[in-house]
Amino acid sequence: MLDPLETILAELRALDDAGLRRHMRAVDGPQAAEIGVDGRRAINFSSNNYLGLADSPLLIDAARRAMETGGFGAGASRLIVGNLELHRALELRIAAWKATEAALLFNSGYQANVGLVSALAGPEDSVFSDELNHASLIDGCRLARANVIVYKHTDLADLRQKLRAEPARRRRLILTDSVFSMDGDLAPLAELSELAREHAALLIVDEAHAVGVLGPFGVGLCAGLAVDVQMGTLGKALGGFGAYVAARRPIVDLLANRARSFVFTTALPVPVVAAAQAAIDWLATPEGETRRSLLAANAARFHRGLLELGLRTTPTPSHVVPLQVTGGDPRRAMRVSEALLDQGVFAQGIRPPTVPTGTARIRFALMATHTAAQIDRALDALAAQRASLT
Repeated sequence: MLDPLETILAELRALDDAGLRRHMRAVDGPQAAEIGVDGRRAINFSSNNYLGLADSPLLIDAARRAMETGGFGAGASRLIVGNLELHRALELRIAAWKATEAALLFNSGYQANVGLVSALAGPEDSVFSDELNHASLIDGCRLARANVIVYKHTDLADLRQKLRAEPARRRRLILTDSVFSMDGDLAPLAELSELAREHAALLIVDEAHAVGVLGPFGVGLCAGLAVDVQMGTLGKALGGFGAYVAARRPIVDLLANRARSFVFTTALPVPVVAAAQAAIDWLATPEGETRRSLLAANAARFHRGLLELGLRTTPTPSHVVPLQVTGGDPRRAMRVSEALLDQGVFAQGIRPPTVPTGTARIRFALMATHTAAQIDRALDALAAQRASLT
């Protein structure tokens, strides 16, 4: 009989042999443009804190004031006794901001995607999913046990052909990120919306890396489009924690009854909800617009520098910038990441299963709070690693 612990150790050794074993780094200080990483000071190019709100006094003050009157924890799930007025007020604010009939809070983007896909689709339904969608959408498809059809990345012709070939079912869902988290490119949302209408499908868009950054007042790339379900996070550009789904009222009502990741979990804590409200309100201020402009300028500066170095990345100057290592080798990705850290630049190596096999890369995330000098320092560090980058 096999020893269970020995099988686990063998699995860990296999990860080591493949260069795929992960280790958590020790990070000191708030998520700022410069942080401590494993005891070394480094410029932070790995955080999704795109607008620099994670350590904002605005959010800290909002959280503190809310705790003084409402305490800290919600105490239970929303359907028991955890449905606080703060939760309801934030959902109303999100629905107005996203121009939808209703919204529902979830405790993370992963929980939102897993919950909404498995609640809206089942064995009698078809789900069409972009091949580079986030793992949470993929896992939602698995839990739904629906008929899942994967289409080529942002390939409208391939999706159209697969929609036409699939027999009619109870429901059809089209799933896509708006900004792809490991590639930085954008989905063709207007065309996807047209395809969804043509084929009587629900279009579900994960706006995690667009919300706060793109669209009017940071509302995201779905603004003005016929999108049935919008998921967004409160923990990336908005600097806090949690997520939401915004949609028509019947969809939100069904999720509140059927999304297991909503029904069976304690509601978001009071200070987290208050900080999210403050962040959304801040997006429409002149300072919010200035931060978005600074982020766009920083992304453009970094992309120009990469072109001058002869390094290829996404054609759009996105705030998410992947640099594939030669051969897509995971070990090389981690060696390059460590070499950059030695030069005071922290950009994490990304390996399978986060990205497809043979496409290991270094992922840079730009922030509005990066200075020109910090971006140039990163480019100088990359210049020394050109031989390992495609």
